[in-house]
Amino acid sequence: MKALDRKLLRDLRAMWSQALTIALVVASGAAGFLTSLSAVDSLAAARDTFYAEGRFADIFATVKRAPAALADQLRNLPGVADVQPTIEQVVRIQLDGSSDPVLGQLIGVDRLQPPRLNQVSVAAGAGLFDAADGTGASRDTVDALVSKGFAVARGLKPGDTVGALINGRHRRLRVVGIALSPEFVFAGLWGMPDQRGFGIFWVDQAVLAAAYDMEGAFNTLAVRLAPAAARRVSDAEVIDALAQPLARYGGATPRARVDQTSHAMLENEIKEQRVIGTVLPSIFLGVAAFLLNVVVSRLVATQREQVAALKALGYANGTIAAHYLMLVLVIVAVGLTLGVALGDWLGAQLVGLYAELFHFAHFEHRIDAGLVLLAGGVTLTTAVAGTLSAILAIVRLSPAEAMRPSAPGRYRRTLAERLGVAGLSPALRMILRNMERRPLRSGLSIGGVAAAVAIVVMGNFFRDAIEVVVDTTFVLSMRSDVSVWLTEPADNGVALQLARLPGVLALESLRDVPVTLVNGHLRQRVMVRGEPVRSELFRIIDVDGRQAMPHGDGLLLTDRLADKLALRVGDRVRVEVQEGRMLSFTLPVDGTVREMMGLNAYMNRAALNRALREGDVATGFVLALERGSETRFLQATQSLPRAAGAFSKAAMLRNMQELTARNILIMSTVLTLFACVIAVGVVYNNARIALAERAWELASLRVLGFTRAEVSGLLLGEMAIGIAVALPLGMLAGYALVHGVTGLLKSDQFFFPVVIRPRTYALAALAVLAAAAASALVVRRRIDRLDMVSALKTRE
Repeated sequence: MKALDRKLLRDLRAMWSQALTIALVVASGAAGFLTSLSAVDSLAAARDTFYAEGRFADIFATVKRAPAALADQLRNLPGVADVQPTIEQVVRIQLDGSSDPVLGQLIGVDRLQPPRLNQVSVAAGAGLFDAADGTGASRDTVDALVSKGFAVARGLKPGDTVGALINGRHRRLRVVGIALSPEFVFAGLWGMPDQRGFGIFWVDQAVLAAAYDMEGAFNTLAVRLAPAAARRVSDAEVIDALAQPLARYGGATPRARVDQTSHAMLENEIKEQRVIGTVLPSIFLGVAAFLLNVVVSRLVATQREQVAALKALGYANGTIAAHYLMLVLVIVAVGLTLGVALGDWLGAQLVGLYAELFHFAHFEHRIDAGLVLLAGGVTLTTAVAGTLSAILAIVRLSPAEAMRPSAPGRYRRTLAERLGVAGLSPALRMILRNMERRPLRSGLSIGGVAAAVAIVVMGNFFRDAIEVVVDTTFVLSMRSDVSVWLTEPADNGVALQLARLPGVLALESLRDVPVTLVNGHLRQRVMVRGEPVRSELFRIIDVDGRQAMPHGDGLLLTDRLADKLALRVGDRVRVEVQEGRMLSFTLPVDGTVREMMGLNAYMNRAALNRALREGDVATGFVLALERGSETRFLQATQSLPRAAGAFSKAAMLRNMQELTARNILIMSTVLTLFACVIAVGVVYNNARIALAERAWELASLRVLGFTRAEVSGLLLGEMAIGIAVALPLGMLAGYALVHGVTGLLKSDQFFFPVVIRPRTYALAALAVLAAAAASALVVRRRIDRLDMVSALKTRE
């Protein structure tokens, strides 16, 4: 073994605890990077494979009722590779032993022509037509495949049966298998992560057609485009070509894949993880670079004589620099090894959480070698950049100059003393003078602790934000208990029937209509909701908790929708109705509102009905019920032929909280632990370095009669002042970090409100203080065991 290698091992053994804390900070950064981005890669790989194997469609359309022959005509349009017509209906599902309102989407599967697009794969049980007779146990029982997410959430298995209200007739669906489809990787009602209240059921299309009088017809259409290189028309041109013939049959404007709910939710999650996996690890690596700079600077400063001796013995500057760089690389290598192992484990856990929300045929965690190399390259580059200047500064010294001790520090009166602040104790003056002597190191130390506080704030912010979203949505906005919607727009007289059902205290009518808003070349498909001017059961609440109300005859748009269409208050926008007679008219923009969820448009229901040239028409109702009457009311609505479905606010809230509460807790816990690693790394290393640098001074004070507590106070007091300054700065940095990250995460589907509760700041402070206290105890023990004789022999 070479002499420099033995020296390297001795140096590492002497500073093992400092090297370990730095390695843990490096590991935290690498693990955060690999956890998020490996989960993203795993999601993307599972998505691409599943989409390709299942032949996921590119365009989706719905109609009222179109003849099957129309599909053959559409198949011949330029740019279209294949067309698949199906029949789909939303029905009410009744689970044995449960009173929760559940909706099911029935999708017809043609026995003679298996799906070519959005293919269904069986994860468990049998195929839909594998049974001996293929028709179920009796005339009122229908064989069905059920979506995996709903089956797992409700504990369904092959052989179980559920009730279904199919076109006013009660029938039983017999589960023959658990199925997956690229069309429903995410299968939540209205984009909500509620898999207990909504399920997909694939049934024999002939049975579904007979139930709804749809023989020889279809109401949904999936289109696959020809490869871009093989066609001369754009996606938008194909959509326009499809829209014209479909409009004659009550078809809305077809939707591209980017607007399909399942795909949009999956892409949004991938985007969010990319942001988190890039921003937070950058903070960890920055802190690690600072710690390495401080430790290596101290090490080479104390080894000036050794550097001079090495030069006198003929070692070149490059060899000496490589020796100290090797010290850095060993620490980083240990951190990277731990980080890769931890990132692999945490990534697998994150993928496991995703598997409960996104369902693929094959979904497993994978870490690409290129991602590991990228993490290693970024980490090494950051570490070398942080220490290279300190190493080069010492190796450039001539042997004679390196043999001399470094110049003693220049002390002067503190800023407080120069400002005339009186009453400072001698110990406090010594602490402040030492901090002012090295302003850069003191500032970076404070910044490192502040970064730890900011990360804890960031990790727990999501819990605060979700609580605000839930409170705003389910308490301030949805003040009703139950919502009911109709199979199709109907006269508001249905409200009188609902009002006579058990337990109804109040009722409001709503009118939802799908439209495309057009402003010049900008277009956006949205749902316009018509509601009473002063709605009490469904209120429009902005991000600040204030109620907004549609007034006049114009539209109230969410601010993101207005920005997307380049609209301001007072502008007029063209409204193209996507149902019924396909009307087109213009409306003024009366106002905007900062909502948290979706691109929404609101309007006075009476004004909307006038614009649509219809009477007093409604499509849904929100109702307030007497306490304890919800079950009786939901059962009574099943006798209403026009009621397509109903959902309970309490049931949906309960189902959402079961999933989100656990996931948010896991995320905040992991980030808090990572932040504590930063706090320990910064506080402990700075305290150890200060102890090494001031050992002679502290030993002298002990000889002069200072007690151990007084000597410890000089060193730990500096640490305490740094933490006291870092806490408020970290809270401000956390607020700024939250603002930045929420801006990056902002999407059409969702906008996180920037709300940080006092408890989050308190938790951040307590976590960092606990980590600092643990570090202080270790350093205090070292001070107590200080060898005064050895310290006083140190040559200055």
